[in-house]
Amino acid sequence: MDKNKPIPIDENEWKKNLTPEQYAVLRQKGTEPPFTGKYVHEEKDGTYNCVACGNPLFASDAKFDSATGWPSFDRALPGSVREIEDNSGGMHRIEVICNRCGSHLGHIFNDGPTQTGMRYCLNSVCLDLEEKK
Repeated sequence: MDKNKPIPIDENEWKKNLTPEQYAVLRQKGTEPPFTGKYVHEEKDGTYNCVACGNPLFASDAKFDSATGWPSFDRALPGSVREIEDNSGGMHRIEVICNRCGSHLGHIFNDGPTQTGMRYCLNSVCLDLEEKK
């Protein structure tokens, strides 16, 4: 499957295929409460995929504990995400969306502790960990 080729799904199909929480975050740009997501403290090896379309997004070796309450990564897999300006809520941020299905994943900040200096702050509900075998 070409991760750069958009998938043609309308909003009614998204509503049928996603849980209400997933739909609120992925399609309506919501945010899950901090420290509630299942991947906040996850340490297993594997690849984090977009829960909506299966697009591989982040490798587990890019994950770190940011103490913010959301899973954080210092780099995305090449070509997997897009970054767009987000001036909602009176703040200037950079939104991270899945390059394949256009779903909202979270935001990126330049305050990460690793060599990249980046912190992709994501919602667990957007992710599906495919464990390394």
